[in-house]
Amino acid sequence: MRRLFAGTAILLMLAGQTSAATPSERRGLGFAKAHCARCHAIGRAGKSRLEQAPPFRTLHKRYPVETLAEAFAEGIYTGHPRMPEFELDPAQINDLLSYLKTLER
Repeated sequence: MRRLFAGTAILLMLAGQTSAATPSERRGLGFAKAHCARCHAIGRAGKSRLEQAPPFRTLHKRYPVETLAEAFAEGIYTGHPRMPEFELDPAQINDLLSYLKTLER
């Protein structure tokens, strides 16, 4: 009985964490899945598909996440050699930064 209770409590806690994501964080994750996941590990675990592409969960260790906003707005033209050039609009920047900040927790 205790195991059942403990298992249920863990499931409820995990469900609460998933539903606690803000709309901005969910949109940022969606952007990352659509545009970044082919090279980068975008979640809390796993390896990047491309060795030179840093996992998103480590970006805050290299840069304050807020400082990436300018790079996203002006276009990222550096990074790993196979990284495509792209520019994000202000809403996309906000969403992606919101998602990246969740990986700091």
